[in-house]
Amino acid sequence: MDLMSWLWLGAAVLFGVVEALTAGLVSIWFVAGAAAALVGALWGAGIGVQVALFLAVSAAALAATRPLVRRFTKGGTVATNADRALGETAKVTEAIDNAASTGAVYVDGKTWTARSADGSVIPVGATVQVLRMEGVKLFVKKIEEKVEVTS
Repeated sequence: MDLMSWLWLGAAVLFGVVEALTAGLVSIWFVAGAAAALVGALWGAGIGVQVALFLAVSAAALAATRPLVRRFTKGGTVATNADRALGETAKVTEAIDNAASTGAVYVDGKTWTARSADGSVIPVGATVQVLRMEGVKLFVKKIEEKVEVTS
């Protein structure tokens, strides 16, 4: 095998490893293109032909499979509106204490179990911002109230 054959073999392996390490289809098309270019290199095709094979087969594989992948993956998600609380401000209705596993906030018309994002204890009545959601718990941070100074 010549240098270009090794290059295309290495590219196919590299794209395959990248594909294996990612959750979605991101480089499988390039594996097919590199394999086609490798075949071209083994048959003695010039570098220009090898690159053209790589680009053409990669594009054809992408065009053929991407719409199918989108159709199958799109149907699996169910919208819930639960994430509407993210970024919103909420009122603490039960003191938030991560060590005692207590805390609740009222946001978007519902009461949620809450935990402090930084581990601090947040008293009842405090205003907090919802940072993230894990399961049915909201992780919040206290919003510091501005003190106005009048002269």
